[in-house]
Amino acid sequence: MLSEDRAAVLRSLCELIVPGSARIWPEVYIDALLARMDEDGRAGTLAAIDTLGPAAGSAQVLGEHAYTPQFMLLRALACEAFYSDFVAPGAPGPGAWAEIEFAPPLAARLDKDWSYLLGAGA
Repeated sequence: MLSEDRAAVLRSLCELIVPGSARIWPEVYIDALLARMDEDGRAGTLAAIDTLGPAAGSAQVLGEHAYTPQFMLLRALACEAFYSDFVAPGAPGPGAWAEIEFAPPLAARLDKDWSYLLGAGA
């Protein structure tokens, strides 16, 4: 769903919104969600990326959009991608759970399977 350019912009936006998230390649997670969205949801999300894209290089400029619907949408997606402990295949990681030391006994035994999201090859 995402072109290479849009994916790069989205990764930069996610990093500004959720510092540290670029290492898990959140654009891969969000791209998989886009593929499952209805047409209106997909169009709205792509428009949000395009609207905020010029701010991808500056936290200060992005902050000027903090209360817009476009920012709120991308913030929700960036948080979901990172804090769900997703790490894209090939991404350097580690996931968020290691960083925030979320390791209760049951969580430490979880074997996260993202194949439903990314397809059988994940």
